[in-house]
Amino acid sequence: MTKPPLLDTHVWVWWMIGDARLSIRERKALDDMPSHRRPVICDISLWEVALLVQVGRLRLDDDLEAWLRIAAAPATVEVLPIAPAVVVEMTRLPSTFHQDPADRLIVATAKVAGLPLATHDTRIRRSRLAPLWTV
Repeated sequence: MTKPPLLDTHVWVWWMIGDARLSIRERKALDDMPSHRRPVICDISLWEVALLVQVGRLRLDDDLEAWLRIAAAPATVEVLPIAPAVVVEMTRLPSTFHQDPADRLIVATAKVAGLPLATHDTRIRRSRLAPLWTV
């Protein structure tokens, strides 16, 4: 059985809001995942979305609380907390990699959890630091 993908924050948001930057194939694969194998997000993605809404870079049809009630529900995704092993792995990532702490945390989580990472971020994809999700 293949492991569910860990969604980078933008992939999670695009999936939830129906953004066309997520391919039809990716969207269908995420939609069709069984309830016992939901996609995974890092808990820092919750903070990233809140920040994007707060600074006006993301507009939601609903208020943030209502949106998160659906987008972060266990029936939608599994939310992984920051674990000590992930923090240690973050320190092992090369200094030349993203300095954005959220991106570093997401990559480190994918590595520690052994999950393929669903991302459109070219810097993360080129780094080859985490296995990538393909459909």
